Amino acid sequence: MDVLASLARAVSLVVEMTWQTWWALVLGFTVSGAVHAFVSEERMSETLGDDGWREVSLATLFGAASSSCSYSAVATTKTVFSKGASLAASLAFMFASTDLVVELGLVMWVLLGWEFVVGEFLGGLVAVAVVTLVARHVPSRWVEDARDHLAENREATCPSCGMSVDPTGAGPDELLETPGGTEYFCGAGCLESYRASVENPSGGLLTLAGWKRAASSTVGDWEMLWSDIALGFVLAGVVGGFVPTEWWTALFGAGSGVEGVVYTVALAVALGALSFMCSVGNIPFALVLWQNGLPFGGVLSFVYADLLIPPLLRIYRRSYGTLMGGVIVVTLALAAVVAGVVVHYVAIGVGIVPTGAVGGTVDHGYTLVLNGVFTPVFLGQLVLVYGVDGLRDRLWGTYERTRDAVLGTHATVATVRSTRSLAPVGAVARRRVGSRLPGRVGRDGSDAGDEPSRESDDGASSDSTAEVSCDSGCDSA
Repeated sequence: MDVLASLARAVSLVVEMTWQTWWALVLGFTVSGAVHAFVSEERMSETLGDDGWREVSLATLFGAASSSCSYSAVATTKTVFSKGASLAASLAFMFASTDLVVELGLVMWVLLGWEFVVGEFLGGLVAVAVVTLVARHVPSRWVEDARDHLAENREATCPSCGMSVDPTGAGPDELLETPGGTEYFCGAGCLESYRASVENPSGGLLTLAGWKRAASSTVGDWEMLWSDIALGFVLAGVVGGFVPTEWWTALFGAGSGVEGVVYTVALAVALGALSFMCSVGNIPFALVLWQNGLPFGGVLSFVYADLLIPPLLRIYRRSYGTLMGGVIVVTLALAAVVAGVVVHYVAIGVGIVPTGAVGGTVDHGYTLVLNGVFTPVFLGQLVLVYGVDGLRDRLWGTYERTRDAVLGTHATVATVRSTRSLAPVGAVARRRVGSRLPGRVGRDGSDAGDEPSRESDDGASSDSTAEVSCDSGCDSA
C-alpha cells in the first residue's frame, strides 16, 4: 500500500507541475523563438570580440534572450568563438543562454516563487563576473590553441541551431537539398526554421513571414528540449513521491555556518551535473530539493550546474581540446559555487528567503485561463510550421512508432519468458554432453575454451536432444 501511495503522489506531482508551468513554457519558448528569428549570430560575433565589461554585458543580454537548450547554447558558443568572440564573452553568453533565459525564469516563478527568480538573476550576474575574471587570466596561447583545435575538428552541424549532426543517420525530414549542397538538421523543427529563414530572409517583426520564422525557431526549441523537460518532471515526481525526507535530511544536514553552506552548495552542483538534465528541466527537481532541505543558494547552484552534465563535458574536450575543456569545466563549477554562496547570504541579508513550502505562485483560476490562452498559441505555431496535413502525418507517425515500440517490447518479454521455460532442458543437455562439447566461456566469466563452429553447434544440439529424450525415456523404462 505504501508503494501505491508513493506512486500516486509521484503521478500527482508530475501532473500538477506540468499543469502549472504549461503556459509559462509556451510563452517563454515563443519569446525565445522570436529573438532567435530576428537577431543573427553574425551580429553577435561582430560585437563580442573583446573581453571588456561592455562585450560581456552584451553577451549576457544576447544569451538571456536566446534558446534555453544547453546543447544549443554550447553549439552557438562554439560558432561565435570560432568567428572571433573572446573567451570571456563566449562563456558569458553560454551561461546566460541556459540560466538567465525567459522560459526558465517563468517556470521558476511559477514553481518556486519570485524570490528565486530574483536570486537566479543576481546569482547569474555573479557567475558571469566570476567567469569573466577567470577567462581574462587564461593565457592567450591557450585561447588560440583552442580556437585552432575547434577549426581543425569541425563537425557537421545543424545550420539552424549549430548542434552536431550525424549525416549518415539523417532521416527524410532532417536533410534539405540546397544550391550549395545537402544540409543536415538535428530535427524537423530546425529544418523548417532554416527553410523559413531562406524563403523569407527579410521578414520583419510586423510581417507574417517574420513570425513564421519565429514559430519555426520555437518549434525547433521544443524538439530539442521536450525530452529534458519531460524527464525533469518525471524525475521530480518520482523523487518527491518515493525518497523519504529523512534521507534528504541526512544528506543536506551536515555542518552549519559558512562551511555547511559551502558544502551543500558544492553538493548541489554535483547533483545538478549528475542529473543529466539541462536548463528548464532542472526546475521541477530543484523544487523537490528545496522542499526537502536544500538551502536557498544550493537550489540556485543546482540549476547553474546544467552546463556541467557529462555529455557536455565530452563536447568541451572534443571541441576545444583537453586543456581548454578542463579550464571551461573548472570555471563553470567555480562560478556556480561562488554564485550560490554569495546570493545565499545576500538573500538572507535582505530577507527574501522563503520560510515555508513554495510553489503554485499563480492562482489556479489564472492558471486555467493562461493555459487556455497559450495552448491555442502552441497549436497555431505547429500548424504554421508543419501545416494541418503535415501535423496530422507527424502525429500519426509518432503513434505508429510508439505502437511498434510497445509491441516490440511485448514480443521481447514473451521471448525471454519462453527461453526461461526451456532453461531446465538446457541444463540437462549441457550436463549430459558437456564432455563432448568444445569449450565455452562460462557464466562466471572464466575461459572454457575456443568458440565452437556452427557445425559443432548443430551437432551438439542433435546430441543434446537425443540425450534429453533418452534421459526421460530410459528413466521411465
